[in-house]
Amino acid sequence: MRIRIALLLAALALPAFAADELPAFRAGLWEFKRSVDGGDGRPAMLTNQKCTNPTEDMQRKTETMIAAGCKPTPVEKSGNLYSFSFKCKLQGVEIQSKSVITAVSDSAYKVDAESKQGGKTTREQLDARRIGNCPETQP
Repeated sequence: MRIRIALLLAALALPAFAADELPAFRAGLWEFKRSVDGGDGRPAMLTNQKCTNPTEDMQRKTETMIAAGCKPTPVEKSGNLYSFSFKCKLQGVEIQSKSVITAVSDSAYKVDAESKQGGKTTREQLDARRIGNCPETQP
């Protein structure tokens, strides 16, 4: 059960909302730098690169969260800031998440997220930027 809840918390912290409520991000090779603080004062730093379309990824994550029984709030937009939250109940455990995404351009965005499960709070910061085109695959 803890693994499922941990996975859900990680998914909650990521930007997730309907594609028509988002700016259109360019597909390509993206770099994601993530800092996750589980409340112990020692944030974990993770970096990865992925060929993706972030707008489509966000839409799929939203659909997955709703299918898992999570209820999103409507996205509130103010300039280039998008705020939203989710409330979930997984195996009897209440989970809440609030996120703010800052759309820097069609090739960069940032996310600040906070998730709460019982008395534990997890904070995440994500810095995502497009670093180029996806490598062409060899036949």
